[in-house]
Amino acid sequence: MEAILFIWNEGILRPMLNSLVLLYVFLFDNFGLSILTFTVIVRVLTLPLTLRQLRQMKSMSLIQPKIKELQKRYEKDKPRFAQEQMRLYKEHGINPIGCLGPMIIQFPIWIGLYQAIIQTLPANPESLAGLARHLYAWLPSVNQAVPLESGFLWLDLAFPDPTPVLPVLVGVSMWVQQKMTTLPTSDPRQAQQNTMMLWMMPIMFTIFSFQFPSGLSFYWVVSNLVGIAIQYFVTGWGTLFTSSRIPEPVPAAVAPISAGEEENHGSSRNISEDSSRGRGARPKAARRKSRGGRDKHR
Repeated sequence: MEAILFIWNEGILRPMLNSLVLLYVFLFDNFGLSILTFTVIVRVLTLPLTLRQLRQMKSMSLIQPKIKELQKRYEKDKPRFAQEQMRLYKEHGINPIGCLGPMIIQFPIWIGLYQAIIQTLPANPESLAGLARHLYAWLPSVNQAVPLESGFLWLDLAFPDPTPVLPVLVGVSMWVQQKMTTLPTSDPRQAQQNTMMLWMMPIMFTIFSFQFPSGLSFYWVVSNLVGIAIQYFVTGWGTLFTSSRIPEPVPAAVAPISAGEEENHGSSRNISEDSSRGRGARPKAARRKSRGGRDKHR
């Protein structure tokens, strides 16, 4: 446990905390700009993983019709369906786990940034003394910058936003980003799961934003906006303005018969009936005539 704590402090928390303070020094003692720049740097460093994730998701959307065919073919054989699905993924170079790479990396960044903001913007003298233990002694400019100013726009970055503006921005920007990356599907069950995830995450992070320091919420907003820009330049708007559910193919309906066609059809039917009656009536008339001729001869 001590080893994990040491790795966390020395590998994530201290570098992140000192980076934020160093950016604060270079960016005119503005901690909001420090968080914004830090967010852009993180997104640039994780850009290869993000691009790989987007390409993987685009490839998965292209093979959805084939997956639908496999679902119909192996509807009663789930193990065979899973085997054929993995074979299809392998043929197209898709790794479903690879789509989760940037999200997995983001979680320790969120936790580390949450702790860094709390310790970098202390609310009392005791916390200020704890901050000094995390600053690098070989960076004099970082030590001289303490204490930091926490004001940015209408926010105090050390405390939650007293207005609903920032939480709403968190929820809306996260919803837009997830809607753009939602894969279209024709499976009603999968479509229902996608809809649940589309709304669950933004609502959950909106609730968090009312409780966490606004500096962390500001990071979420900037990160989501950068993610939306990257998504747009790679795959466009995705399913943002369209439905993420592929409709089932509708069988071709029998074309209705128009009034004119029905009249012509009825007329032809009557003519055929009359002609059939005529064919049946001519032999009877011929028989009557022949009978009449025989009666005269008699």
